[in-house]
Amino acid sequence: MLTNEEVIKLLSQVKDPFLHKTLEETDGIINVNIKEDKKHISVKVGISKLNTGEQMQMQQEIVGILKRNGANTVGLRFEQLPDEIIKKYQPAVDQAKEASLMGGNSNTKFVAVASGKGGVGKSTVTVNLAVSLARLGKKVGIIDADIYGFSVPDMMGIEKRPVVRGKKIIPVERFGVKVISMGFFVEDNSPIIWRGPMLGKMLNSFFSEVEWGDLDYLLLDLPPGTGDIAMDVHELLPTCKEVIVTTPHPTAAFVAARAGQMAMKTNHEILGVVENMSYFVSKKTGEKEHVFGQGGGDKLAEVLETKVLGRLQLQQPYMDEEEFSPGVYQEDHPNGKEYHKMAAKIIAKIEE
Repeated sequence: MLTNEEVIKLLSQVKDPFLHKTLEETDGIINVNIKEDKKHISVKVGISKLNTGEQMQMQQEIVGILKRNGANTVGLRFEQLPDEIIKKYQPAVDQAKEASLMGGNSNTKFVAVASGKGGVGKSTVTVNLAVSLARLGKKVGIIDADIYGFSVPDMMGIEKRPVVRGKKIIPVERFGVKVISMGFFVEDNSPIIWRGPMLGKMLNSFFSEVEWGDLDYLLLDLPPGTGDIAMDVHELLPTCKEVIVTTPHPTAAFVAARAGQMAMKTNHEILGVVENMSYFVSKKTGEKEHVFGQGGGDKLAEVLETKVLGRLQLQQPYMDEEEFSPGVYQEDHPNGKEYHKMAAKIIAKIEE
């Protein structure tokens, strides 16, 4: 059976995935405990960032090393390295990241657009809020973080792909909005078959490897529900604010409340509720027909202690043969005017 010294020697060359230094260099092997009768080894390891996909890969590496060398079972615990060690070895790229979008020096305001379930028009709301903010003179970007159900490029009629300049990805710009999406990196609308840690890594890349420039607002189109990506956003962006999208149907509002309550529990300010597909205006009578019911938006706003930012009618954007964009409403469209009002409310609320 291995001794404590042998365990330390075996693990000494394992590298911290973020500092790119060995555990020997970072003093990352904090404690080793061996139960010889059960061939069980417990190890406590210091790492620079907790709860990441890289930590899980490191865990598999350490367990594999110890089992190949005689351990039957391995117990592994991680804790954060001291700040002075992290600062000493932090790569220059990470230091640059701290000064960029996700750093404390950035003036960019983050707004996540969330919903409890799919099919309520969350991506449509994201796109049109972004375009309306740009029309109001703001510098705006979108991260299409709905990695399984990406749709932002199609809604905006984007046919180009991002280019790489140096080590940075240059986002595609349309209607004055910079866009990055998983849809740019797959072929033929292929399905994405990834697990949580890989999704988190891609989301990190969208922040750190994209040349966003100077943005006033960065909108995130979140996947529906409260899964891995939504939780990563809550962890990565503690100052992020949220807009919750629902339909007037009581069930949709009930489900959307979960996304809103998650935001509240993580101290993300909710800017308001958008009620999509609120009504249909009959061409024959001119009256509003509430085909999906009424009251969902108001009920949700009451539960989340916020207000309804706006109500959008069931209507397509005007047909425009010269400028293909199936999801973007024109400024003079009734929904375009409603989005303009909502964008102005968001600016007033965030910048007051």
